[in-house]
Amino acid sequence: MGQPTLILASASPRRRELIARLGVEPAAINPADIDETPHTDELPRDYARRMAREKAEAAASDDGHVLAGDTVVCAGRRILPKAEDEATARRCLELLSGRRHRVLSAVALRAPDGSLRERLNETVVIFKRLSREEIDAYLASGEWEGKAGGYAIQGIAEGLIRRIQGSHSGVVGLPLYETRTLLKSAGFDIA
Repeated sequence: MGQPTLILASASPRRRELIARLGVEPAAINPADIDETPHTDELPRDYARRMAREKAEAAASDDGHVLAGDTVVCAGRRILPKAEDEATARRCLELLSGRRHRVLSAVALRAPDGSLRERLNETVVIFKRLSREEIDAYLASGEWEGKAGGYAIQGIAEGLIRRIQGSHSGVVGLPLYETRTLLKSAGFDIA
């Protein structure tokens, strides 16, 4: 019996790069188009899990296992948005400056029979206290565009982070340990 088929429910190049580190090549990319608005009073953990599940269900296929993920940046109970404009990115960076926050990275694997497995990774990230000049320079880079919490740890923002406690790949967008566990449990051949 051969390797199961994997469908990645994301157009993110970062997720494709991360899944490749596990030696798995998706047979197809089927980005899930869902409403990502948090529910009223929804807690960050619940939101991250729900988003991963809903993306896996939206991309469901009888042709293979669907892998979906979602990464949520939160400060306390507050879910930070994906920065779609510079003003939002600035507000996020000013909020995160000099303080710790959590990055929740949920991953869900839907089997062709409809069964669903999921995992959640929590990573603590601490930014240095950011000067106005540092924020301005980061915003000028454009790296923040479309990123949860207004930053990308895999880029120049990493030089602004004092400490990370948890999964670097989870902050990038796909926690590899949890993803590997899910794929192995579904019969994928991963060393």
